[in-house]
Amino acid sequence: MDFNIAIIPGDGIGPEVTAQAKKALEAVADEYGHHFTYTEAMMGACAIDATGNPLPEETLDICEASDAILFGAIGDPKYDNDPTAKVRPEQGLLRLRKSLGLFCNVRPVKAYEQLIDNSPLKREIISGADMSIYRELTGGIYFGEKHLSDDGQVASDGCSYSVEEITRIAHLAFKEAQKRRKKLTLVDKANVLETSRLWRKTVTEIAKEYPDVAVDFLFVDNAAMQMILNPKQFDVILTENLFGDIISDEASVIGGSIGLLASASVGKENALFEPIHGSYPQATGKGIANPLASILSAAMLLRHLGLQEEAASIETAVEKSLELGFSTEDLNPKKPLSTSKVGDFIADYILNPEDTNRNFKNIHAGQSTII
Repeated sequence: MDFNIAIIPGDGIGPEVTAQAKKALEAVADEYGHHFTYTEAMMGACAIDATGNPLPEETLDICEASDAILFGAIGDPKYDNDPTAKVRPEQGLLRLRKSLGLFCNVRPVKAYEQLIDNSPLKREIISGADMSIYRELTGGIYFGEKHLSDDGQVASDGCSYSVEEITRIAHLAFKEAQKRRKKLTLVDKANVLETSRLWRKTVTEIAKEYPDVAVDFLFVDNAAMQMILNPKQFDVILTENLFGDIISDEASVIGGSIGLLASASVGKENALFEPIHGSYPQATGKGIANPLASILSAAMLLRHLGLQEEAASIETAVEKSLELGFSTEDLNPKKPLSTSKVGDFIADYILNPEDTNRNFKNIHAGQSTII
């Protein structure tokens, strides 16, 4: 099958990790007889530097014409440390989400057995944790009306949601719960916020269409606490934009490394896939960035395209790399592999799982077995 994939490497370590995800996709293409056509585009600080625009129109056109988008990371210290900057890298991503209607962010969080000891949480607390967080992505306070008083002493950010915005993501979350352990948790602040009360009322009505899914409700402050006390209780979490941003980052500590967390942002016609770790500028160009989150994002991209077996081959290769300790220094500080070598292993394992498994000592010594 033929697919057009837009590649947005972005800033910082984005180009490095995206290159490894592309290696995995190319291995899948070779192994399963597909053809992926890649078109690179700019977004973020690199785009501002080149064009003055964090999301050039050409990039938007490329994304709209693609079957899926693979994105690296966004952000640069020169903007992070300058709150007065009028044009910022993040504006590009927000505009892309809004322009493409990417209203649903999906973030799987899994406690890999091989990495449990890397987590600051106790083994007995997180072992077996496996959840999927559905975060509304184009509404709420991030997109509400913003105001700063003339004297600069008072600021406000508006938060609004419609039944339509809540309904479309709720159905996706319920359908995912039906495929998993049939439990959905709505995270809100319905004791205080009118928008949260609308969320709770709407989700309660939609739940009647999914009688096989158990639904519970948690205020966001309690949910944040429960994420640490008992993360295994969660299956599918559904929440609004701001709460989802916070809860999903908190959940990242469960897996033992933020370098393993992939995400999807989907709409009715377009979908974007990215690691959650950000641009990590301190690691740029050093070959130490963990590419597994980007590679797992590529697996999510394949599932979106209906290529389930192909996606599973990438996920199996990632689990094998963790099992054998073929990891960057964040996971294996004693004998780390470079970003590129981890990508080489993943690609090789997809193509030659038996040979790669036999020859892992050579790979661990830093020698690629790719033929």
